[in-house]
Amino acid sequence: MVDRSEIPPDAFLAPNHDHKACIHEGLLAAQRICDRASVRLTSDRQQVLEVLLHDHAALGAYDIIDRMDWGARKRASSVVYRALEFLIGHGLVHKLHSRNAFIACAHPEVDHGTQFLICAGCQIIAEIGDRKLDQSLNQAARKAGFTLHRPMIEIEGLCPYCAAIK
Repeated sequence: MVDRSEIPPDAFLAPNHDHKACIHEGLLAAQRICDRASVRLTSDRQQVLEVLLHDHAALGAYDIIDRMDWGARKRASSVVYRALEFLIGHGLVHKLHSRNAFIACAHPEVDHGTQFLICAGCQIIAEIGDRKLDQSLNQAARKAGFTLHRPMIEIEGLCPYCAAIK
């Protein structure tokens, strides 16, 4: 049995948590960020973000295209790639390079480093922002004369739920 008190509160969400609340909060945060930057959260940008907020899993661009509602419009990968570029640029989405996939930022209104815990079992991804790890990385990089631009760590393992099953 997994002791929920030992799991960081914003790490792996319970499999049955309310996705609608995540989507709602994520879209509200996106609108606030866009308002502060005086940019528009267009319907295409919002829909791409909404698709990514839905499952807490990383999706490739073509998975996003398949899940979007195109209405009468013709599917266009360029629409999704432009939306992703915008969303990444405003800190609303991260690209997971190990999977060539994208995930909505769990903490878009907070300045944080990016570390991802990727469950090899259920493929759910938790974004953590460990400040001590960020400081250690920055310190090690400075010692090497290296300037960090976007430090990102992707760690694969098992989430508490999958580990309890194994």
